[in-house]
Amino acid sequence: MTGQTEKQTRRRALISVSDKAGVVDFARALVERGWEVLSTGGTLSALTGAGVAATAVSDITGFPEILDGRVKTLHPNIHGGILARRDAGHLAELNVHGIGTIDLVCVNLYPFRETVARGAAFAEAIENIDIGGPAMIRAAAKNHAGVLILVDPADYELALQNDVNEADRRRLAAKAYRHTSEYDAAITAYLDGTSDTLPTQLPQTLTLNLSRVAEVRYGENPHQPGAIYRWGAAQGPVLDARVVAGKPMSFNNYADADAAYALCSELAAQETEAGDPRLVCVAVKHGNPCGVAVADSVQAAWEQARDADTLSVFGGVVAVSGPVDLAAAQAMRGTFLEVLIAPDVTPEAVEWFAAKKPDLRVLIAAPASAVSVLDLRPLAGGFAVQERDARPWADLCPEVVTARQPTDTEWADLRFAWGVVKHARSNAVVLARGGVTVGLGAGAVSRIWAAERAVANAGERALGAVLASEAFFPFDDVVRLAASAGVLSILQPGGAKRDPEVIAAANELGLSMVFTGSRHFRH
Repeated sequence: MTGQTEKQTRRRALISVSDKAGVVDFARALVERGWEVLSTGGTLSALTGAGVAATAVSDITGFPEILDGRVKTLHPNIHGGILARRDAGHLAELNVHGIGTIDLVCVNLYPFRETVARGAAFAEAIENIDIGGPAMIRAAAKNHAGVLILVDPADYELALQNDVNEADRRRLAAKAYRHTSEYDAAITAYLDGTSDTLPTQLPQTLTLNLSRVAEVRYGENPHQPGAIYRWGAAQGPVLDARVVAGKPMSFNNYADADAAYALCSELAAQETEAGDPRLVCVAVKHGNPCGVAVADSVQAAWEQARDADTLSVFGGVVAVSGPVDLAAAQAMRGTFLEVLIAPDVTPEAVEWFAAKKPDLRVLIAAPASAVSVLDLRPLAGGFAVQERDARPWADLCPEVVTARQPTDTEWADLRFAWGVVKHARSNAVVLARGGVTVGLGAGAVSRIWAAERAVANAGERALGAVLASEAFFPFDDVVRLAASAGVLSILQPGGAKRDPEVIAAANELGLSMVFTGSRHFRH
């Protein structure tokens, strides 16, 4: 049989899906309502194997599937039946050629993104680029006035209604074009040598393939609408975290939790790399770390991070690198927190949080990937785009530029402070001692102001501490301030015109100083 003629009395549906969730029940319901079902390949086998009557597309085209399935539906008997307007002229033309109408197209595409995500070879990825599927989807969406287009199993129930109104048809068409647009964007990124997570270069055209994964009440402020989106198939520890207790996440919760977990994961990796796998706790407020500590237990790390700045941690977001047990949970009793994110939380701790801190959002997240992602900053009319700063300590070549050498203890604290300061907003200065931040100055418009804020925050705890700066010192004022507060060692990128004066001041005051050669501005 090649197409159908004017005697066609049954509505026809073409079903060919990669995601087969619910498709057998959907096709069976169509047949029970008098539809004829056309299908291809694996979908046809799934339907007939389940006892659902279905006609092979090759029976409609009069031509077998060829080229290992690359050509199945690319035929006038298929696309003519989809694209024909339901007016006298087009229907008469179909009759001349013996082509029947197709009134519903249910298609989703080869799993290209999933194939790439599991590390498949290039040839396999190419074979998972769907051709016929997007062509049918776009054709049906163009002709949505006469053809229902389904790309999402969630819409099957709607399609079983006796009459689908114009607004719903238009919504399904928009969803269909979004589906193919996202698919094409993923292929483009792959062939450009980029992905959703790691660019090898920034392409001439950057397509943002975003899909909404969470609704929030509003954005940063109540008058700003907001939502949370996933970029392509990228994974994220906070984006994919499981909320096991507390209220729904807010826009600001997502932003702060992502910042906290990124720093927590980097410091945990540093500790492991150094052969000292202590546990990390990071408290963040408005995108900036306000208390960070490493210790032998989650409870101890939390208590030290909290005590680093008990004022700022109030209402903050906390990330830890180890499982939270009941003792660690109970140690948080006296502090109001917005979010706690950890790789695991024991059932006893979850129960305690639910009972004692019902507003605290408790998240369980997978360890953060070390793979960098693109960092986008909005501009009027566009974006500034860069690769996220994921440079590890092992990528640096630290150079001691003073007569005095840091002690082993100071080296450990310098490394720790560097990990923290690169996650603070510029200008930023961090004081640390014994694996705990004792003073933080972030978001200042001059380096000396950042240092003054950090020293004031530290108070007497600056005695014996180290200082890290994310950018070089234009003058020797920070060195002299640090020495007056009792700081013993300084780490900074170096590279300023007055480096000789800065080094001379450190030697004069008996401090050690390390240049990393790596700046870490964060705006």
